[in-house]
Amino acid sequence: MLQKFDPRNAGLLVWIDDRLCHRDEAKISVFDSVVQGGDAVWEGLRLYKEGIMLLDRHLQRLQESAHALDFREVPENDQIVLALKKTLEANQMTHDVHIRLTLTRGRKITSGMDPRLNQYGCSLIILPEWKSPVYDNESGITVITSTIRRNNPSFLDSKIHHNNLLNNIQAKIQSNVAGKDAALMLDFHGYASELNGTNIFMVKDGVVCTPWADACLHGITRGMIIQLCTENQIPIQEKNISLTELYNADFLFCTGTMGELTPIIELDGRAIRKPDGYDLFRRLSSLFTNSIPDHCVRL
Repeated sequence: MLQKFDPRNAGLLVWIDDRLCHRDEAKISVFDSVVQGGDAVWEGLRLYKEGIMLLDRHLQRLQESAHALDFREVPENDQIVLALKKTLEANQMTHDVHIRLTLTRGRKITSGMDPRLNQYGCSLIILPEWKSPVYDNESGITVITSTIRRNNPSFLDSKIHHNNLLNNIQAKIQSNVAGKDAALMLDFHGYASELNGTNIFMVKDGVVCTPWADACLHGITRGMIIQLCTENQIPIQEKNISLTELYNADFLFCTGTMGELTPIIELDGRAIRKPDGYDLFRRLSSLFTNSIPDHCVRL
């Protein structure tokens, strides 16, 4: 499922540091840490007609990721929100937009890994695009299990929403070669962690389950699904989930800001879609859609 270029994005204005520039002129220094080491953090935001969904949670995760990596001179949230507002207004964007918000450690005075070389403060990049959810939440996606294991806190903590995504990209390459839409990544112990770009959920006997957020990103949409289950008396569990359990699930789906809620219709060649599981998924999808106005922040 390859995303396509949307002609509406041909004239995009992108925010870099403190100014707007055309997408063709949007540049970042070769001395920037994101170029030299993937040394940056990011958030994917979705703009609905009611505003940006769960903006406060995204900004909290951005700030916590930057703090964990010891970024210096990090812009305050009100500065980021003002830059978001200016960028969306300049592009006349009001809804159906995905925003890639990136905060790098900034430029270095000379090449090297030492953060003490970063003496100019952080760089803020705001890249908005006209982009509907990338997956069809009716037809769903096909998935294989990748041989690439998801990083755990012993190596690179997934609680840091960082730009060093080679781990996930390697898994995605495997799904591309296999002709599937996405790859399931396992943790160090062989339990399900997440897909290469989204969190995973399982429905079994009326219970919604999702892996512990040990080796997976604590996704914002993932958290919203857990919250909706709790608020609506839908049984929800965080637990270790083996491949055998996933193969025999009543339903599987993945979640993320880019694609919202998406069915997984096949895993490693096993078809996965039972009526009861599908009915619960449709209920969750409806609850999520109906919750959007209450969780959006209008700039």
